[in-house]
Amino acid sequence: MTDTIQKRACELAVYMIETGATVRAAARKFGISKSTVHKDLSQRLEHYDAALYQQVRQVLDLNKQERHIRGGMATRRKYKGDC
Repeated sequence: MTDTIQKRACELAVYMIETGATVRAAARKFGISKSTVHKDLSQRLEHYDAALYQQVRQVLDLNKQERHIRGGMATRRKYKGDC
């Protein structure tokens, strides 16, 4: 079972690095929960592949910084229909 978790964590990391996807988008793509994606990338991956972890950490941090902007744009689309 550890092998499948390790493989999933590495696949998630590569996908997020290549696409810049959010945790929510990665969860949707892989058919797992956001909590699982977050735990795989922020806790488990560090023990499996430190270099890959550092790269995905940058994507996660960037997404966190931009989160409030995406939320504002979604609200704008909801109420004004533009954007």
